Amino acid sequence: MSSTHFGFKTVDEQEKAKHVRGVFDSVASKYDVMNDLMSMGLHRVWKHYTTTVADLHEGDQVLDIAGGTGDLSMAFAKKVGKTGRVFHTDINEAMLRTGRDRLLDHGWALPTLVCDAEKLPFPDAHFDLVSVAFGLRNMTHKDVALKEMCRVLKPQGKLLVLEFSKVAKPFEKAYDWYSFNILPKLGQWVAGDDASYRYLAESIRMHPGQEELKALMKSCGFGHVDVHNMSAGVVALHVGIKC
Repeated sequence: MSSTHFGFKTVDEQEKAKHVRGVFDSVASKYDVMNDLMSMGLHRVWKHYTTTVADLHEGDQVLDIAGGTGDLSMAFAKKVGKTGRVFHTDINEAMLRTGRDRLLDHGWALPTLVCDAEKLPFPDAHFDLVSVAFGLRNMTHKDVALKEMCRVLKPQGKLLVLEFSKVAKPFEKAYDWYSFNILPKLGQWVAGDDASYRYLAESIRMHPGQEELKALMKSCGFGHVDVHNMSAGVVALHVGIKC
C-alpha cells in the first residue's frame, strides 16, 4: 500500500483526498476573508498578474482547476467574452458551491462541476488555457494531474500554475515564524479552525520549489516553462506551453 504526505504527516495515498476535502469543507465559508488576512490582500495582486499573463482573447476556451471561490474564473470570463467559455471546477463540493454562488451574485453563470484533476472529464486538445491556483500542492499525484492538464490543452496551449513556493533565503526565518505561529491563530480566530491552517503551512513546505516544479512540468509534456516569482518567492507563477 503506497503512502504520501498530508502536511508533515504520512498517510495512505487513498486517504489523502479525504483529509484534504475535510480541510476545505471546514474553511470554505471563510476562505476569501482568510485569504485577505493571511496575504494582507496580496493574493489579489498575484491573481491579477496571473490573468494578465494568461493573455486571453475573445472566444478562448478555459479550464479553471481548483477554482474554489471563483476569483480567476470570473476574471477569465470577462476576457473570453460571450463566444468563449470558462469551466469553473474543483474537487471540493463545498468550495465549488461557495464559488458558484459568488459567481451568480456577480452575474456570471459559468459551467461549474466537481472535477478530479487526475481524471479530467474533457477531450484531448480542447482548451486554450488551463489554470490551477493554490491547488496543485494538495494533489496526491502531481505528475498525473499535470499530464492530464497537458492532454486537454491544444498544441501551444498554456498552463498557469499559481502556487506557494520557496521564499528567498533572507526571509526564510521570518516566513517560517509567521506561518507556524500567526497563521494557525488567525485560522482559529476567524474560521474556528487552527488545524487546517497549520496544514496549509506544512503543505507549502512539502510542495516542490520553483526549479523542481519547472522540471516536473517539462517531464509532463510542457516544452517551455517560465517561472515568475512574486513577493520574494512566497508565490510563483509557472507558465508552461504544451509542445
